[in-house]
Amino acid sequence: MRRAKVFSDAQIATLRGLSEEEVRRSRHHLGIRPVYKTVDTCAAEFEAFTPYHYSSYERETEVRTRLAPAVIILGSGPNRIGQGIEFDYSCVHASFVLRDSGFETIMINCNPETVSTDYDTSDRLYFEPLTLEDVIEVVHAEMAAGPVLGVITQLGGQTPLGLAAGLKAAGINILGTSPEAINLAEERGAFGNILHEQGLTAPEFGMASSQLEALTIAQRIGYPVLVRPSFVLGGRGMEIVYDDAALGGFISRATDITPNHPVLVDRFLDSAIEIDVDALYDGVELFLGGVMEHIEEAGIHSGDSACVLPSMTVTAEQMLEIREATEKIAKSVGVRGLINIQFALADSALYVLEANPRASRTVPFVSKSTGVPLAKAAARISVGATIAELRAEKLLPLTGDGIARGVSVKEAVLPWNRFRRSDGRGVDAVLGPEMRSTGEVMGIAPTFGESYAKSQIAAFGPLPKSGTVFISLADKDKESGVDAAIGLQACGFKILATEGTAKFLATKGVTCTTVRKNSEGTGPMGERTIVEIINSGDIDLVINTPVGRGTRQDGWLIRTASVQRSIPIITTTAGFSAAVEGIRFLQANKLSIKSLQKWLAP
Repeated sequence: MRRAKVFSDAQIATLRGLSEEEVRRSRHHLGIRPVYKTVDTCAAEFEAFTPYHYSSYERETEVRTRLAPAVIILGSGPNRIGQGIEFDYSCVHASFVLRDSGFETIMINCNPETVSTDYDTSDRLYFEPLTLEDVIEVVHAEMAAGPVLGVITQLGGQTPLGLAAGLKAAGINILGTSPEAINLAEERGAFGNILHEQGLTAPEFGMASSQLEALTIAQRIGYPVLVRPSFVLGGRGMEIVYDDAALGGFISRATDITPNHPVLVDRFLDSAIEIDVDALYDGVELFLGGVMEHIEEAGIHSGDSACVLPSMTVTAEQMLEIREATEKIAKSVGVRGLINIQFALADSALYVLEANPRASRTVPFVSKSTGVPLAKAAARISVGATIAELRAEKLLPLTGDGIARGVSVKEAVLPWNRFRRSDGRGVDAVLGPEMRSTGEVMGIAPTFGESYAKSQIAAFGPLPKSGTVFISLADKDKESGVDAAIGLQACGFKILATEGTAKFLATKGVTCTTVRKNSEGTGPMGERTIVEIINSGDIDLVINTPVGRGTRQDGWLIRTASVQRSIPIITTTAGFSAAVEGIRFLQANKLSIKSLQKWLAP
């Protein structure tokens, strides 16, 4: 008799008031377990050998037995903003290197869009959801087919990482970084203790279970603060708030705050330089894969911020401090494989923002910039190899850390014209702590200016080499935008600006033509507003930095008009400065073209 299972263990547990583990034990006791069928890619005309499997509650399994030990790799699951192809890269490279090392590779992933689900990437693929129940059942089926060394959870992003503790509790071996180490890095209190013991500094923070607690923490830390619901991915729901009223509005609008679902309140480091580090640790030795400097200031989600490798402003002393801090954290947490750490440099002090004991979305970028296959090395470390051994095999450099070949710039792809709010209006083209990018591109060249120009061509279209630029800077950004405005003037651009920005730039020697805001309407002599000028196609580049969060109507209309006309728009002064570097290069030189293989050749 065929057994049918309609509900998941978690659903049954909720309906019966039991734990998921109790339901699972009862199901196993009754012998209710799935078998796995092979996807028939030959339409029954020939025998199918494509190793695609799906679960079915029947009697006969089609999972072939094997002799070689298997390593099971958990993919990234459904492809969405904040999680997807970057993690898929790491899973695929791990599968390749482990297969070359004599293991059979088993991939579990439910997203047919990814390379990890290609027929030739792994020895077997299971099209199954990335849930604890489904992964446990696949591991059980593979153990029945042959020896299983364990499961790698650190390459597919946050979804598989969150399964590590449950899998270990079910008796499954976790390869690489242990669930206990993962918890040390992700639990705020435990990680704070590690930083304190190692003499490292983090921005002040607190966890609030009520609106009153959130206000008390924010007033103690001092505004502005970064607030977010706990356990989010891709920065969803995060905001920078500047006063009590804005904090109260965030809590009432964005989350149900309870002791089980607290709100995290962090001190926001204004005007800080954010640093991203990808590194390998084997328990003894650290290999620093890359130290990336974000082009946009701290507060922009790392997935949306452009970044440059090697870092352009970090001093040799600061680089040494970053390396030492990375090693202390990796050792104290207990990392075995990859770790990503985000730092901030503010007033010459180094702050630790967060540590992720897994592959990050920047691993492909760092690997292509340096020629070092970080994901492959991490997979080998997960199954017992040391960094010294990987150096001897020349999978890693014989000495030292990763070194970028030339200058590489990673830029986020932000298709603002495709985004829509629930009311049908366009989304404001402002970068913030919540990730919006749907992909990323890379420019590589001998100089920063050329590399940045290449990245903009790939992401948005070429920067203008001449024409008219509109500049509108918030008061907090006027001083930091001066040098870039002077640079644009030296490049021969005509500059338009709103009254406040024009008056300020004039005091710095920048000649601007003052234009009217949209809220001021058409002038008495028919002078057009800036929105009308943008809509007429007379602007080649827009620089508009917003005033805090919840920007004013004038700024929103300027940015929306720019997006609709496909005019390049920059909303940070750091991005403004980078664009000027790119324009300078384009005016004086032709772009160099070389294959990545030639770039990385010794």
